[in-house]
Amino acid sequence: MVLLAGGLGTRLREETEYRPKPMVEVGGRPILWHIMKNFAHFGLNEFVVCTGYKGEVIKEYFLHYEARMNDFTIHLGPQSFIEYRDDHEEANWIVTVADTGATTMTGGRVKRIERHVDGPFIVTYGDGLADVDIDALLEFHRSHGRLATVTTVRPLSRFGVMDIGPDGVVEQFREKPQGDGNVNAGFFVFEPQVFDYLTPDCVLEEEPLERLAADKQLVAYRHDGFWQPMDTYRESTMLNEMWDRGDAPWKVW
Repeated sequence: MVLLAGGLGTRLREETEYRPKPMVEVGGRPILWHIMKNFAHFGLNEFVVCTGYKGEVIKEYFLHYEARMNDFTIHLGPQSFIEYRDDHEEANWIVTVADTGATTMTGGRVKRIERHVDGPFIVTYGDGLADVDIDALLEFHRSHGRLATVTTVRPLSRFGVMDIGPDGVVEQFREKPQGDGNVNAGFFVFEPQVFDYLTPDCVLEEEPLERLAADKQLVAYRHDGFWQPMDTYRESTMLNEMWDRGDAPWKVW
């Protein structure tokens, strides 16, 4: 699992002035944690976190994870040591935190962690939540025998729309209907050969995906369930409200 967690998050400035966007909290935990919990539910517990902007916050979070999640007893003195008093559900996670550069583009971040990847791998963004069936996604990828799979969704419109009759009477008002097109939702599955399409400075969503598509090596997995990026303060508030009222579709664990 490769998580892209190095962007600036400029549209969420209220939250990202002092921390990277993947560390903005939903229900008291970083959105990055929610994404990782989702993948761990499907048995995927090895993660490479691609950091950049304020990456030290992510490093500190995982370096001190045991103390954050457990009661502990510290024995002070020349040979001090710590006893952690509880277990947590993330005890079997293996997390590699990789500094991929403050201004590196998405494709460059993936290229720079090539040494940490062995075999097919999933890449997704560290700032969006979804209830993608990862088992079904992986089976879809294997069944097509191509180098790359991208998960697509039909996003909701930002605005409600009105159907208006010829006499000017509003016949129907539809609050935030789904659009007609499909957009990239992340949740890529890549074979190792995809690294050959990447350079240290590339944007994953541009030339690499375009070349994969031209080579007939990119297929789309259509996700019809929940998907919500967290690009704005309004979306951050919405996700927290969903969590607080127990209506969090991404919580499959």
